[in-house]
Amino acid sequence: MLMKRKSRDEIKREFESLAFEYMDQLFSTALRLTKNPLDAEDLLQDTYLRAYRFFNKFAPGTNFKAWIFKILTNTFINRYRKKQREPQKVEFDKVEFAYSDDDDKSENRAHQETIDYQVYEELFDDKIKDALDRLAEDFRIVVILCDIHGFSYKEIAEIVDVPIGTVMSRLSRGRKQLQKFLEEYAIQEGYIKRKLDG
Repeated sequence: MLMKRKSRDEIKREFESLAFEYMDQLFSTALRLTKNPLDAEDLLQDTYLRAYRFFNKFAPGTNFKAWIFKILTNTFINRYRKKQREPQKVEFDKVEFAYSDDDDKSENRAHQETIDYQVYEELFDDKIKDALDRLAEDFRIVVILCDIHGFSYKEIAEIVDVPIGTVMSRLSRGRKQLQKFLEEYAIQEGYIKRKLDG
């Protein structure tokens, strides 16, 4: 039996029903990566354009959130990192991802929940956002993906295209840097007491 080809309108509706659910989370991540609202809007627009263009590569029933976050991350790395070295030269590889929605859901999520953009803004004041912005880019990306969006180590490894061990190392180092950045602030706000010498 031949499968009926989907019309352009059907494809568009299907894409919108999946993609728009993550717009706030994608924008908050784009803002954390670019540190500039206008660049974040450009990155989000580029991400949606690429995701729609390559939507035929997405396998229905697999992890759409991880797929579109990988597009966001790759677009940032390809466009915004290379922009510093080669401002006029930007190349994109074809986007091909295969995600399985297997039993990898509980790996590091026992204590985590996905936090949407509004909740994130309410929970994290300027000091914490500033500390996050001070992290080295590689650390910042994995901390955002893990601690804000709740991706598993395996998903993060696929999104940023590094081994799981590298994800764990970057996450550990990023969290330690964040702790150091925030220690003085926490003391000032009375969350922790200053350690006494001796």
